Amino acid sequence: VLLSGCVSTGRQDPLRTVPQVDLDRYLGRWYVIANIPYILERGKVASYDTYGIRPDGRLQNDFTFRKGSFDAPEQTWKGVAWVHNRTTNAEWRVQFIWPFRVTYLVIDLDPDYRWAVVGHPSRNYLWVLARDRVLAGDTYRGILDRAAAQGYDASQIQLVPQPPQ
Repeated sequence: VLLSGCVSTGRQDPLRTVPQVDLDRYLGRWYVIANIPYILERGKVASYDTYGIRPDGRLQNDFTFRKGSFDAPEQTWKGVAWVHNRTTNAEWRVQFIWPFRVTYLVIDLDPDYRWAVVGHPSRNYLWVLARDRVLAGDTYRGILDRAAAQGYDASQIQLVPQPPQ
């Protein structure tokens, strides 16, 4: 039996961003609830991102964390971000170390801006962010399901320890 059109190339469709991000509503503090950690994030706890507008119109992106335990001193890495797609505001570039920059795609967003999911085109990185240090279980499961529908391996997504509220 010959099935035409069933040959897989192994390539996935590009990630779909949300239709629109209101930057004013997006600014502020976002706790990192879960991620697919890259090497510099491993061992980080109580982490959060803070976004603000810089005088040059770009975004300040500060990543704050503790290394290894909630008792460790808080550290902050200062980065810069800029909106790459001004039609949707859902595609950014982020840079913490020059000349390296990373594509930042808002792929899921609560209508009330209580949580957001940021992806990367490679699907090797993902961040689940929230305004509070915890997410309701059903909300988190829905996020994982939608990430999987976009081609992410949900088993790679790890919770980031956050101190009790």
